[in-house]
Amino acid sequence: MNERVVLAFSGGLDTSVAIPYLAEQTGGDVIAVAVDVGQGGEDLDAIAKRAIDCGAAEAEVVDAREEFAADFCLPAVRANALYMDKYPLLSGLSRPLIVKHLVAAAQKHGATMVSHGCTGKGNDQVRFEAGLSALAPHLKVIAPARDFAWTRDKAIEYAASKNLPIDVSSKSPYSIDQNLWGRAVETGFLEDIWNAPIEDIYSYCADPAVTRDPDELVLTFDSGVPVAIDGETKTPLELIAELNARAGAQGVGRIDMVEDRLVGIKSREVYEAPAAIALIAAHQELEAVTLERDLARFKKGTEQRWTELVYDGLWYSPLREALDAFIDSSQTHVSGDIRMTLHGGRATVTGRRSDASLYDFGLATYDEGDAFDQSLAKGFVELWSLPSKMASARDARMKEGGQ
Repeated sequence: MNERVVLAFSGGLDTSVAIPYLAEQTGGDVIAVAVDVGQGGEDLDAIAKRAIDCGAAEAEVVDAREEFAADFCLPAVRANALYMDKYPLLSGLSRPLIVKHLVAAAQKHGATMVSHGCTGKGNDQVRFEAGLSALAPHLKVIAPARDFAWTRDKAIEYAASKNLPIDVSSKSPYSIDQNLWGRAVETGFLEDIWNAPIEDIYSYCADPAVTRDPDELVLTFDSGVPVAIDGETKTPLELIAELNARAGAQGVGRIDMVEDRLVGIKSREVYEAPAAIALIAAHQELEAVTLERDLARFKKGTEQRWTELVYDGLWYSPLREALDAFIDSSQTHVSGDIRMTLHGGRATVTGRRSDASLYDFGLATYDEGDAFDQSLAKGFVELWSLPSKMASARDARMKEGGQ
């Protein structure tokens, strides 16, 4: 029996030419695996057929959209995951899920190798290989674009020599990755960080400057998980898809940033993430009224570390799992409704209500019904300030002694 290689297959040029190339390099059979994480575009059955036409021994299509929404996107909402306070981990969340299905395919087909189409300059090579090291360290990894210096020109020439069924006549000036959680656009004229993005690069988000009526909605959360829109219960996939449409129509979720990549370089990225930005904004606001102060403060540091771990390809790490346990505990009382207005590129929270709210009108009001005993404040302020007062007196004393 020939050795078998499982290939993460997208249907594009790089992974299409990888099929015969891997077969030649390894002398084995290539199993192409296409994972649907809500990227849209070409029909995956057509992509699977292309894999066979390019020489794959077998081709599999995995519909992982529900799994991606429930097990990867929603944990990111609970963690308020925004890398560098901006980027909602679009690619970083999808890669560990793809890795999971590559490992399953390798087990099913008795493969000894796994291949991906990542280059040596990006984060995804790390995400794929760190995930594989955690889930299946016995599998050998082959990355043709990186390991064999596989340029686009060489790939086109190779495809022509093999008569592969690939249309290379048109090439987008951008590198694009998209899924249910959002869309990433880079390279081309965007590599000059002085150049402003143009409207043509956007697909998920409408132009926020175009005049349109605001869209008001109510999001319902249960233990930190969004479960309904305007009182109608929805699956995670349905909820994210609807918010992508509604928030995207209002231009919500456009992000233009210079990002610190894991490999050490800075990269200019343009993102579109309508649902992600709206959901995280709503979740943060609900936490503001349901989390006790010290828990909320501590969770912010946890959120940042959680986000960095996922960005850095360490989804399958003991620390990420341990942080998840903390986040799960923190979400016990994060239930309630958030009213939000989508308009002009912004998702603005206008109302909050929760049975678990820590907001007490009687303590907060300055009008009639004020239940706050202000006579207690004087002593509290004196005790709170005492350490600083003592340190200041010490500094003055030492200064005088030095003179």
